[in-house]
Amino acid sequence: MERHLLRVLPATLACAMALTACSAGGFGSAGSVTIRLVAADYGDKESNSSKHYWDDVTSAFTAANPGITVDVQVVNWNDIDSQVKEMIRSGNSPDVLETGGYADKVAGDLLYKASDVLSIGTQANLLDSFSRAGQVEGIQYGIPFVSSARAFFYNKAIFERAGIAKPPTTWDELRQDAVLIKAKVPGSIPYALPLGPEESQAETMIWELGNGGGFTDESGRYALNSPQDIDTFSWLKARLVDPGLTYADPARTDRKTAFADFAAGKAAMLDGHPSLVQMSKDAGIDYGVTPIPGRAGPLKSTLGVADWMMAFKERGHRKEIKKFLDFVYSEENTLKFDETYNLMPVTHDALLEMTTNGKHEDLAPFLALLPQATFYPLGDTSWDAVSAEIKKSGGGAIKNPAGVLGDLQKRADTLRAH
Repeated sequence: MERHLLRVLPATLACAMALTACSAGGFGSAGSVTIRLVAADYGDKESNSSKHYWDDVTSAFTAANPGITVDVQVVNWNDIDSQVKEMIRSGNSPDVLETGGYADKVAGDLLYKASDVLSIGTQANLLDSFSRAGQVEGIQYGIPFVSSARAFFYNKAIFERAGIAKPPTTWDELRQDAVLIKAKVPGSIPYALPLGPEESQAETMIWELGNGGGFTDESGRYALNSPQDIDTFSWLKARLVDPGLTYADPARTDRKTAFADFAAGKAAMLDGHPSLVQMSKDAGIDYGVTPIPGRAGPLKSTLGVADWMMAFKERGHRKEIKKFLDFVYSEENTLKFDETYNLMPVTHDALLEMTTNGKHEDLAPFLALLPQATFYPLGDTSWDAVSAEIKKSGGGAIKNPAGVLGDLQKRADTLRAH
C-alpha cells in the first residue's frame, strides 16, 4: 500500500539484565509474558510515525492485561521485508506482524490460522471480501488491518471547458469525453493511463475487471492472456493510446506521474485511491469522484488493496496474541489508525461509523464499493513473483496485447509450478 524505526520497550532490557526474573514463556517478570509485534510505518516523518499509535495501543492493552507486555518494533516499508526474513531465518520470528503480504509465511507453515487467534466476534466483524482475500486453500491466515480502494477521478473545470456535463459511466463515454477534451482543452492529458513499473498491475486489473476479465479464472488459475484481457488491451490501444488521448508511452509512465499531473490540473481523468483526494484538495483542484467506468457500465466492484496482520506459531503465545488482536481490532483502535493515516476500514463497525459520522464525505464512493472489493490472488504463493513480472513487462501489452500477455501467462505458469 502507500507507505519507517525501531523501538523496544523497557521490559526487554529489564529482562536481559535480570534473566532470573523472566518466565520461560517470554520476556518480562515472573508470571508474565511478552509478545513481540513488528509493524510497518505509515508515517512519512517522525512526528506522525506509526510508533506513536502503537505506543498508545500497547500501553492501554498492558494496563488492561497486566500479565502481558508488548514489545514493539516499527520498521519503514523499505526495510520491513528484509528484516522480517532475517528474523525468520535466525529463529527470532515476531509473534505478530503487520505488513503487506502473508502467503510466503503460510507456505513456510509459520502462521496460526486466523480462527486460532481471533475471537468469533472479531472474525465476524471483518468485511467478508477481505476475510476471503486472506485465505489460502479455503483457510484464513491473513487478517486484514487496513485497506485502500480505487475510484474514478475527474477534473470538473476541464470537463466544463470541454462542454461535458457529467462523468463517463462506460468505456465508450470515456473515449468520447477524451476526444472532446483533446479538442477543446489543448495541452491537457484526457486520460492519465499509468502502465509503468511502479504499479502497472493495479491499472491493468482495473481495466480488465471492467471487461469481465482479470488475473485468474474461476478455478483460481492464472488467466493473464484470456480473451477478455487481450480484448481490453486491444481496446485501450485502438481507442485511447493510438489516437493520442493519453500519455505517448503509458508503459513508461508511473502512477506517481499520473497523480502529480492530476493534482497540477493537467490530467482530466484517471483511476485513483483515497490519497489523491487530499492531494487534489491541497492543490485546489475542483474534482469529482465516481465509480470506475466499465465496458458496459460502472464497475459494481473495485480493486481492493489491504495490508495484513498475521500471527506466528514459533513462540507459542497463541492465547496472549488472541487477547492482543481482539484489543487492536476494537472500533476505537481501528478507527484511530484509519483516520490518522487516511486509510480505509476493514471492519463492519468502522465502516459504518466512517459512512455515517459525516466526517468522510470525500471517501463516500470508496466506502460504498469497499465491501464488494476484488483482490489480487494474494493467497497464491507465486503472486509476488508474478506481480513483479507484470510490473516489469505488462505495460508492453499496450503495443502488442496477445504477444505480451501470452508471454506473461507462460511465465506465471512456470512460477506457479515451482
